Amino acid sequence: MSAADNSRLEQRLADLPPTFTTAQARQALLSSRDLASLMAEGEIDELSRGVYRRADAPETAHSDLLAVCARAPHAAVCGESALALHELIDDIPAAVHIAVPRGTRRPTISYPPTVVAQYAPKTFALGVERFEAAPGETIPVYNAARSVVDAMRHRNRVGETLALSALGRYLRRDGRSGVGELQHIARELDALSVIRPAVEAVLA
Repeated sequence: MSAADNSRLEQRLADLPPTFTTAQARQALLSSRDLASLMAEGEIDELSRGVYRRADAPETAHSDLLAVCARAPHAAVCGESALALHELIDDIPAAVHIAVPRGTRRPTISYPPTVVAQYAPKTFALGVERFEAAPGETIPVYNAARSVVDAMRHRNRVGETLALSALGRYLRRDGRSGVGELQHIARELDALSVIRPAVEAVLA
């Protein structure tokens, strides 16, 4: 690659966000061949099919989450991945857990390993907040209360020990001030009959 070509690619690359997709690269006039050249030069890394990260981007421990959310922009991080982000479990999930509204296209992502859940459209946005996965880069994730309620609702799938552990840690951290939010989320998800006795048992 000539110096002029290299300068052209670097200038176009500089206009892109730290994590970007093939579609965004195309808008910045970078072709597939240009991307291959930039990878060969060590200027970018491929995080997932069609998702790249600039080599000069700030370091992050959440590149898998950034990659999956770039490929599934209408999804929200949920389940064990959300619990781990909120430090409610010690486990490091083996896959990225995301949710999409039921009835929408279910993304198929082989790498990073991804588990996709489908939630009711009516309550899909309940408890969604933004998490800064890297400086200046945020992703949608369910808040701590929603994550705990979901774990209790799906405890047969995630494991009752993990769900109760997350609930206990949430209550120890937030105390009775967090119970109101937990009950609000549970009420909206018709899960009060599950949450109320579990909360009473932990706080007894």
